[in-house]
Amino acid sequence: MLSKQNIKYIQSLQYKKFRDEFGVFVAEGPKVILELLQDGVFRCSALYALADWIEKLDSNLIKSLDSRLHIVEPFELEKIAHYTTPNAAVAIFEKRKQKTDIDLENEITIILDDIQDPGNLGTIIRTADWFGVKQLVCSEKTVDMYNSKVVQSTMASLGRVNVLYTDLFEWLKQKPTIKKYAAVVDKGKSLHRLEQTSGCILMIGNESNGLSTEIMAFADELVTIPKSGKAESLNAAIATAIMLYELKR
Repeated sequence: MLSKQNIKYIQSLQYKKFRDEFGVFVAEGPKVILELLQDGVFRCSALYALADWIEKLDSNLIKSLDSRLHIVEPFELEKIAHYTTPNAAVAIFEKRKQKTDIDLENEITIILDDIQDPGNLGTIIRTADWFGVKQLVCSEKTVDMYNSKVVQSTMASLGRVNVLYTDLFEWLKQKPTIKKYAAVVDKGKSLHRLEQTSGCILMIGNESNGLSTEIMAFADELVTIPKSGKAESLNAAIATAIMLYELKR
């Protein structure tokens, strides 16, 4: 039986303030949880699950979790789950330290300037993982990578892509020699005409306002995805995927 104190603690982790205070985050659902456990990047500090799901787990995994594995009733799972329809399990994982030493010369690095939608950030992280992009640098106002919706959207890519939060202006000032592409809706060079480069920075802006003026100033080239239809703009995550495909092609 979960105590009121435990329930209150787990519920509090839906808020960034408490995730930061305790240094942990929540993952929900068997698929995401199992992938995070298998990757081993984040240490699981507690796993709360229904008995019939636990019975299907590998015995070695059950043994490794030991006292961190807790059987709960459906009504208890409902109390600690963020989603209205709980899915068998809720896990608490410890955050990892930000990796600041990243390779800019030989890798594509994605810059995110104030991305606000958790689904967008999660999809961008997952897309980066698909294309082998290992690093994202986010503005301090970008949505938290440990937001529960971000975690769900990444489908465990969270552990395979390094995400760094920093002051983008100060960070970019220190990277003068790296080619920087700014994604813009129009008036940019066609994406199809980009020159191949071993290492570059792809800058993606806020869903509503695009890149801020101070970040745009660092761009070596403005890049646009050519359009054939009449849509005003592309979703930030979709635009990122298209640009990564072309840069990796």
